[in-house]
Amino acid sequence: MPKTGTVKEHTFYSEALQEDMDLLVYLPHNYSPLYKYTVLIAQDGKDYFQLGRIPRLLDQLNEDEEIENLIFIGVPYKNVKDRYDKYHPQGSQHDAYVRFIARELVPFIDDKYPTYNIGIGRALIGDSLAGTVSFQTALKYPNTFGRVIMQSPLVNDDVLNNAQQFKDVQLVNFYHIIGTGETAVKKTDGSEANFLEPNRELHQIMEEQKYSVFYDEFDGDHSWKFWQPDLPRVMKKMFRKTSY
Repeated sequence: MPKTGTVKEHTFYSEALQEDMDLLVYLPHNYSPLYKYTVLIAQDGKDYFQLGRIPRLLDQLNEDEEIENLIFIGVPYKNVKDRYDKYHPQGSQHDAYVRFIARELVPFIDDKYPTYNIGIGRALIGDSLAGTVSFQTALKYPNTFGRVIMQSPLVNDDVLNNAQQFKDVQLVNFYHIIGTGETAVKKTDGSEANFLEPNRELHQIMEEQKYSVFYDEFDGDHSWKFWQPDLPRVMKKMFRKTSY
């Protein structure tokens, strides 16, 4: 059995959002302030810990020495409305949440843990709307976040327009997957949406604009049944040991 890391909880007040924000922090079993760490920040943070089983996966990858020194930060949402307001491009708190991630959460983490204070040393991950806000955040702050993982993100005109206008494509590496069965995804309002075609359109833009992106379509639908088994590939592709 691999040695187990530890999970810590933090709460701090966000000026941008005017509320307390909770964090879940995974530290590897051999964590030491003498080392430097890459930081991976997850929207839908509690889901990645519970449904994604991230601690168990990272324990194994650390044991096998397959990934670089990594701290995993989960930012949970409070409820469905809170998630929509913060993550959706038209959400009432979307812009404030993006500012919170880049201007408040990053300094908070850098102050508490020995991190690389460069873009490539910070990454964002999210599924569905959490992938959308991760993408939006990196495009707005490409010097702050050098890696982005999107698992079946919602893609609308805002996302496509931002992708089209983004110029600093050399600064960020992307990982982007979508399921071929994601043609009638049930949204929180009860309606259905085709996620597959807009994601294909986003990928086409990223290819034309020469983004650095790994893209794949999996045989499945919009659920953790498919996102969770993809996480080992995410970690090995995006966080294999390198030197800065």
